[in-house]
Amino acid sequence: MIFSMTITTPSFPSLPPFHHSSSLPPSYKHPRITIHQNPAKPHDNSIKSLKNSGFLSAIGNAIEEQEYRKARAEVIRKGTGLEGYTIEGLSIGGHETCVIVPELKCAFDIGRCPARAVAMNFLFITHAHLDHIGGLPMYVATRGLYSLTPPTVFVPPAIKDDVENLIELHRKMGNVELNLDLVALDVGETYELRNDLVVRPFKTHHVIPSQGYVIYSVRKKLKKQYTHLKGREIEKKKKSGVEITDIILSPEIAFTGDTSSKFLLDPRSSDALRAKVLITEATFLDDKCDIGYARAHGHMHIDEITEHAKWIRNKTVLLTHFSSRYHIEEIRQAVTKLQSKVSAKVVPLTEGFRSMYTS
Repeated sequence: MIFSMTITTPSFPSLPPFHHSSSLPPSYKHPRITIHQNPAKPHDNSIKSLKNSGFLSAIGNAIEEQEYRKARAEVIRKGTGLEGYTIEGLSIGGHETCVIVPELKCAFDIGRCPARAVAMNFLFITHAHLDHIGGLPMYVATRGLYSLTPPTVFVPPAIKDDVENLIELHRKMGNVELNLDLVALDVGETYELRNDLVVRPFKTHHVIPSQGYVIYSVRKKLKKQYTHLKGREIEKKKKSGVEITDIILSPEIAFTGDTSSKFLLDPRSSDALRAKVLITEATFLDDKCDIGYARAHGHMHIDEITEHAKWIRNKTVLLTHFSSRYHIEEIRQAVTKLQSKVSAKVVPLTEGFRSMYTS
């Protein structure tokens, strides 16, 4: 049984915000805040002395930092409230991908192990590229450092042995305990996370072995043939050993990781394409890297989502893994164009991307 733990003791070290600036691409710079001042007048000597002393420069830097923090907080707020789930994350193609759902204590891929992911009990790895799995040893080690329960880490069966070797290597190099429950979960298999929550992998199409995951809510529904019975009669049948309910699985959240558009046409992806929230990639947005280029590299072009929009029955689609070559404005423009073709609400995950108006 997996226990979730909430740390309330004051001595527990506070975690830095999930969207830490160290996770930003090397090219990212904080937006500049300019202080506009009127032309100097004869009686402005005191202001001139302040400028020469660097006092106004210090004020400008303080305001810049304050505005930057406000902007980051606004980005985080905009990433919440998707069909009742608080979904956070950072996903920049080739740099890092980690998306978390705190209500489910789940993280999808681990990127460089952002601090907010450490509290998640379940980690679902889609494939072995470093920008998706590189932070795994740190994730396991940090949970041990904070005396959290060993996490349950799900991986495609094809990479389980390599992941075990990776963890063992870090145990030897660091002379530390790294405790985890490593589960090789194959496509079509079901694993119970809680009594009301299960997960199933589905096939994705990347350049190396990969798979996505669907999280299902579980509820029991009285079988149709017993709906006419009264409470006492239902209880009597239940005590006699008769199975009076059906198990209903409802797909809540689907995460693809890196994949080509083939998964959109695969009948086995039907549950992923009808989950409340589909978290999928749209690495390329323009003609400089066209559909053929995207397919050759095991990724999706946003035009392919438009092309196959009729198969998407999700309520919300969270797009991730945009190439770092794009600015926020380009991403939003492409998403606006897609929104007119898709019935689902389309939301881009743009944390970590810079504006074309910042130097």
